[in-house]
Amino acid sequence: MSAATSAADAVRPLIRTIPDFPKPGIQFRDITTLLADAYGLRAATHGLAELAACHPCDVIAGIEARGFIFGSALAVEVGCGFVPLRKPGKLPVDTIGEDYQLEYGEARLELDPTLIVDGARVLLVDDLLATGGTAVAGARLLRRAGAVVEQALFVIDLPDLPGRGALSAEGVEAHALIAFEGH
Repeated sequence: MSAATSAADAVRPLIRTIPDFPKPGIQFRDITTLLADAYGLRAATHGLAELAACHPCDVIAGIEARGFIFGSALAVEVGCGFVPLRKPGKLPVDTIGEDYQLEYGEARLELDPTLIVDGARVLLVDDLLATGGTAVAGARLLRRAGAVVEQALFVIDLPDLPGRGALSAEGVEAHALIAFEGH
């Protein structure tokens, strides 16, 4: 059994499902119960590291906020740097940004472009892949800074939603430790 498979077996029961949040019909996948469990967090990090080993990178970029948790732990595990993709107004330097649509409005990610070396292979990391809007925005933003973004890692994939297809249309292959059916 691979480390990613055993990680998935350890992680799945630690993710709490909250029905009808934030609105009726949504099954919210809460990772705080995973984060609070030392063994589970370690298993998730090791599982992501096994997935990352198949996709060499120069740096890992994590999407605010939960992508910071997994992305920085993964960067330490694989021995590379970490670049945060932030919400607007959080960085004290000149930034570039990417606006994107959410089902309930608009959002923006920002990046200090000096953190990306032209041609750097960047692995994008977040906790959950749903519609893909945030991850697509992250990939586009990193590419505008000069990065090569071909892979993205997630702890959870919701395959009934269009996230994987949205990333694929951008030339980004998505991988996840576990998948949950439904929304």
